[in-house]
Amino acid sequence: MYKKILLTGVNGQVGRALQQAFSEHDALFSELVCLDRSQLDLSDPQAIRAVVQAIKPDLIINPAAYTAVDKAETEPELAYAINAVAPGVLAEEAAKLGARLIHFSTDYVYAGNKVGIYVEDDATAPLSVYGKSKLAGEQAIRAVGLPHLIFRTSWVYGAYGKNFLNTILRLAKEREQLRIVGDQAGAPTSSHSIANAIVQVLGQWQGDVSGVYHLVNAGFTTWHGFATAIVEECSRLQSVKGWQPLKAQVENIQAITTEEYPTPATRPANSCLDCTRLAKDFSITMPSWRDALIAELKALPSN
Repeated sequence: MYKKILLTGVNGQVGRALQQAFSEHDALFSELVCLDRSQLDLSDPQAIRAVVQAIKPDLIINPAAYTAVDKAETEPELAYAINAVAPGVLAEEAAKLGARLIHFSTDYVYAGNKVGIYVEDDATAPLSVYGKSKLAGEQAIRAVGLPHLIFRTSWVYGAYGKNFLNTILRLAKEREQLRIVGDQAGAPTSSHSIANAIVQVLGQWQGDVSGVYHLVNAGFTTWHGFATAIVEECSRLQSVKGWQPLKAQVENIQAITTEEYPTPATRPANSCLDCTRLAKDFSITMPSWRDALIAELKALPSN
């Protein structure tokens, strides 16, 4: 059991899901301290140090991040402050307390040009400011040398917040046709799948185990495939949930190329991550991305 866990970013997708999961597994800890951006400013190193030393946790879980991928191209200083400097400061302060750290990273640390699925030891080569800042955060944590786990995840979404799921649901209500990128592959990963896996990890983690792990839902698809599945499954749940019919139907979702949908930040074409190490070290089998999507849709409020 952990005496005190400090959880950051509780208004974010993963932070919210973790807070909910911990409320159902309170045997893991004596006290859970949940902080949002107003209570812990990750762009301010001195504020981070003061908060951590005041709370004195024996475990810090940091899902908070600068996640505006395109905006990071014009705000590199802020992206690096939150994604690169802050994780290092959290690690340093945790080390002073003899505490552990769990941190979340991203598929964007890879170039996405590998033929096949990425494993944790593959070379990193981020293409964007966001990816570079997240990789720098990983490196800062490792440099401190405290017991830590870094989980690289991909295509994170949930019932709450700004994400691909909610964007597609909104657009499918407004438009009869959708044009979605179909040449980028990865694993849509629900925030609740991540939270449930972390609960399992906490029940097993020994302090002598540190390192990077991939943590994504099983199976792979494209953004177009993900959008199609969202509309398809939403239509199936329509009568059960009492939702209004969507304007867009599956047959009206068109696959387009990355070149046809240019963005300020370059995305990896291949974001497929292998979770064998997670299964080997923690006996965790992640649910399929499609099953996780159905569960997430069922959790949505009626519209």
